[in-house]
This record gives sequence, C-alpha cells and structure tokens, in this order.
Amino acid sequence: MMFRGRVQGVGFRWFVKETAESFGLTGWVRNKEDGAVEAEIQGSAGVLEEFLSRAKTGNSAARVNEIVTKPVAVKQETAFEII
Repeated sequence: MMFRGRVQGVGFRWFVKETAESFGLTGWVRNKEDGAVEAEIQGSAGVLEEFLSRAKTGNSAARVNEIVTKPVAVKQETAFEII
C-alpha cells in the first residue's frame, strides 16, 4: 500500500509500525524517494480495514491525502519492521 500526503519527516512510519503491531499485523514500512510511504501489511481482511481506518488520520504531525492499496502474495513474516 502507498500513503501520500505529508507522511515523511513527521514520524508516520513509526505510527504505522505501532498501529500495525497493536492490531497484530505483520509486514514492513519504508519511505519512497517521491515523498510517499510504502508498506506491505499482512493480516485478516477485517483487521486490515480497521488498520486503514486508523491510518487515514495518521499521527498528529502527518496528513494522509491518499492511500492506494493492492493485494500482494502472502509471506510468512512474523513481525513488523521499518526498512
């Protein structure tokens, strides 16, 4: 998934990591050169919807203008990390 808006330099990756972990999700998050933040997040569909609902607001310093999602192949990740 891709997050666009004011999402770099404002602690948004840490927000995504902490939020994902609070929902028991696994995967990773990283900055992109174009100013977006990219994430691969795995979990059940219902939990992912809850995560996305929370991610839309971001943390207090971020502003999420757009979230683009697409399905990906499931991997056997056991944690969530910032890469």
